[in-house]
Amino acid sequence: MQNTTPLFPGFHLQTLRKKPRSAQQILADKIHQLKQKSYSQLGECLGKFIPDYFLQPAESGEHSRQRLFSKHNTFWAFFSQILDADGGCKEVVRKFQAASAMKEKTLPSSSTAAYCQARNKLSTDCLTSIFKHTTEQLQAMSDAKRFHNRRVVVVDGTGVSMPDTDKNQEIWPQQALQKPGCGFPQASICACFCLHTGAMLSYEIGNKKSSELPMLRKQWSTFKAGDIFLGDKGFCSFYDLHSFKEMGVDSVITLARRKPVTAADACKVLGENDFLIHWKKPVKSSYPHSNWDDLPDNFLLRQIKITIDQPGFRSTEFHIITTLLDAVKYPAHDIANLYFQRWDVELNFRDLKTTMGMDILRCKTPSMVRKEILMYFIAYNCIRSLMLEAARKNKTDSRRVSFKASLQALRQWEPLINQTRNIKSHVYRLMNYLYEAIAKNIIKERPGRSEPRAVKRRPKSYQLLTAPRHEMRVTPHRGRVYAKQA
Repeated sequence: MQNTTPLFPGFHLQTLRKKPRSAQQILADKIHQLKQKSYSQLGECLGKFIPDYFLQPAESGEHSRQRLFSKHNTFWAFFSQILDADGGCKEVVRKFQAASAMKEKTLPSSSTAAYCQARNKLSTDCLTSIFKHTTEQLQAMSDAKRFHNRRVVVVDGTGVSMPDTDKNQEIWPQQALQKPGCGFPQASICACFCLHTGAMLSYEIGNKKSSELPMLRKQWSTFKAGDIFLGDKGFCSFYDLHSFKEMGVDSVITLARRKPVTAADACKVLGENDFLIHWKKPVKSSYPHSNWDDLPDNFLLRQIKITIDQPGFRSTEFHIITTLLDAVKYPAHDIANLYFQRWDVELNFRDLKTTMGMDILRCKTPSMVRKEILMYFIAYNCIRSLMLEAARKNKTDSRRVSFKASLQALRQWEPLINQTRNIKSHVYRLMNYLYEAIAKNIIKERPGRSEPRAVKRRPKSYQLLTAPRHEMRVTPHRGRVYAKQA
């Protein structure tokens, strides 16, 4: 190195002071620091299911600037909030503070305002695109054995409640018998699931007056020619079964609101308790006359009587109505076994509402309620994708892998993955252990198990809220012990 200080031959100014940094270098360092403020590395294990291009900053407007609560960080924080057993916004902020402390950076504020504002800026269209991508990804990953090589779409409805705010009450009002301030807004959800993978394909949200049939009609685009629609007696409708048949979709449902046809009145007897029948078009209908007049007067269907002698079932016998008319290709016992699997949709809703905690929502505005529900469905599909991936790697049946155990494993693996940022070998090793832990939790076959819908633990003997909370007064000596003492 050339010496530019001849009076001090042992000193070199280049080593004693830093070269002035340009504005471009300073900006590049700031951007690098912001990128290091990544909140969660859930994307490391779920990136193959949710590509990063969905979470890139917008060119302008909301989430266009690179901040602590960027679009990427806000989405994964919201995702982690759904996975957490606590599920509060304060819990997310504490995680941000812990991550900053681990990286020796200034702790962010303990207030949840900045996070809630960033979460509110997440676009519903963006979340919908992510949800559709997870659905398509699950369908592409599926290698499960289908029913006669056909996809079965099972449909059912459920309900959720949310905080009692005026805005929520306007969209999803509470029950009419309840006094104002004593109930909670109630939303109904009708969803389509893939029977073989458990993936949620589509959904519709309504209020207490929304019937499942109209909500299902809004989801007809989910069905493709060759699919099989599987539903309970709530979907027994002449119009809908004929419309599905016109779309190339067969139906398997239970008979409701009509008397079963006897062998004497059947068009053809295919076997014992297995008939071809003609359904007559109802006289009255609430459908538009233009659509109703185009329907035929009769509709050829197949009626199968199912008798149940297994303990634990509420019904002893019922009738299945289907458009699968070929008794040789679709024997009656195959259709009965298919309808028996319809109970899986109840388990899917249990995974969402009980295991993940969607039964009682937290958001206080209708727009955020819809985003919260959508985020639950995204997280549900991602967990299903993990289960499929783990079952494939460990050569296990994915339908027997425990959903709750998979969620628990993901919750405990998340902090470990967060500590191995940019170390691909460690992340790969942890992911293999995660797949192994998920695949080892197999639900055993328990035929004939009876699980009645009854609650064993008694609730606390508190009074019921029969007036708004600020007007409610506790009755003195409401307990029997105190009443006797008085």
